[in-house]
Amino acid sequence: MNVRAIIEWDEVSQLYSATCPELNFVSSFGESRDEAIAQLKDAIALMLEPIPEVIV
Repeated sequence: MNVRAIIEWDEVSQLYSATCPELNFVSSFGESRDEAIAQLKDAIALMLEPIPEVIV
């Protein structure tokens, strides 16, 4: 699956934000671009993870 990651610098918080518009704008942040992207990958993986049957 290929999705876009929009990386932006936030001057106020002094952090990078990473957002994925194709996946309901799931997003994350980090002190560096690489950290923001890594956190976004983790957030996407969690979002796509199946819901355990014990919860349903």
